[in-house]
Amino acid sequence: MTKIIVTGAAGLVGQNVIARLKSDPSLSIVGIDKHPTNTALLRRLHPEIEVIEADLAVEGTWMDVFAGADAVLLNQAQIGGLDEREFIANNVTATQHIVTAMRRHAVSYFVHISSSVVNSKADDFYTRTKTTQEKYIDTVTDIPHVILRPTLMFGWFDRKHLGWLRRFMERTPVFPIPGDGKFIRQPLYVGDFAAMIISSLRSQKTGTYDISGLEQIHYGALIRLIHDTVKPRARIVHIPYHLFWALLFVYGKFSANPPFTTSQLEALVIPETFPVIDWPGIFGVTATPLSSAIRETYLDAHYSSIVLDF
Repeated sequence: MTKIIVTGAAGLVGQNVIARLKSDPSLSIVGIDKHPTNTALLRRLHPEIEVIEADLAVEGTWMDVFAGADAVLLNQAQIGGLDEREFIANNVTATQHIVTAMRRHAVSYFVHISSSVVNSKADDFYTRTKTTQEKYIDTVTDIPHVILRPTLMFGWFDRKHLGWLRRFMERTPVFPIPGDGKFIRQPLYVGDFAAMIISSLRSQKTGTYDISGLEQIHYGALIRLIHDTVKPRARIVHIPYHLFWALLFVYGKFSANPPFTTSQLEALVIPETFPVIDWPGIFGVTATPLSSAIRETYLDAHYSSIVLDF
């Protein structure tokens, strides 16, 4: 039986990979995560696998589970927050400890989940620590591995981005779109990304790959696609950009935790496009058409209603 360890197992990517891997009777899966609520959810959703709640930034008995492992999905990440120490701990220190455990127990292969931000000019805690993390992984020449750099994703268990927008449609009578809504987006379906990870684990592919969605779509059209799929109570309304900005500015003065901010609006209207590689051919997977991916994400009888804790 092949033993696979998944770190960051209770997050967006981990949950999706495990949901698709667990039906294979030839696999023994161990999921490790430190988030108590999401780890409890992981254990409830996937009783077939072994789940360990542990902080990977702290060396401990969790390292012993790497004994006998055939492959590792190195996937834990600190994505948001205000404390730089959390980013260093989860993105850098934890990664070093995982590599130590892999070397100690002679694990022969791993998949590392990096991020498209390592190619960006952004300068924030996430970008800096993910860049440091990938540079460290590049020094791990004694263990074959593949590095995958995904863009922002949507799909089952999505608590942010499109997942948040879809839930907002249910809570409000009006869903505003700034201006004409013609801001290019290139969403990546996490189901397809999970398929690439699984393909890599099975074939032990090596190299570094930038992974983005294959289809470009205007933001307004994407929102209408979601709206037409889930048929929420909200009515879509276009609002002039400057009026939208002013309304958010005023609202932000009276709310300690606004659902949407002026800085997010400014980022929203910037075209978001990425280079495309032939990842269906490279990884031997079938790309899910965007409309089908939206239906799978929001209409699946088992997983569409599940939301991870922040």
